[in-house]
Amino acid sequence: MRFTIGKLAAAGGVGVETIRYYQRRGLIATPARSGGDGWRGGVRRYDANDLRRLRFIRSAQAAGFTLDEIGELLDLEASDDRPRVRALAHQRIAVLDEKIAQMTQTRAALARLADECAVNKAGPCPILASFEG
Repeated sequence: MRFTIGKLAAAGGVGVETIRYYQRRGLIATPARSGGDGWRGGVRRYDANDLRRLRFIRSAQAAGFTLDEIGELLDLEASDDRPRVRALAHQRIAVLDEKIAQMTQTRAALARLADECAVNKAGPCPILASFEG
């Protein structure tokens, strides 16, 4: 299966500029132009492996990995260095745990303010007042 950049973008659920950005970052290869004379007239064609790689990048981003980490994961895929992949996963889990703890604290604080807002009908709203300070 061969794709133009537009078809690859559509199949991967991203924009063309996203693919170009990934290429500049070295995450996806830039294929040579087919046909034409140099840069004029030729079309770049991507294959199923490029689509697989694009989907890998998107899935890893959804799991919270940075593009730098994704680049390392892609490199590790070729070497099958499972200990390093596990280490990266554990690092990502630690970051997620920290974010979850922060969000839990934020949720508790907002719930407390919402309760105060419902109880105290006089004076400034505790929710709005908390955003000012």
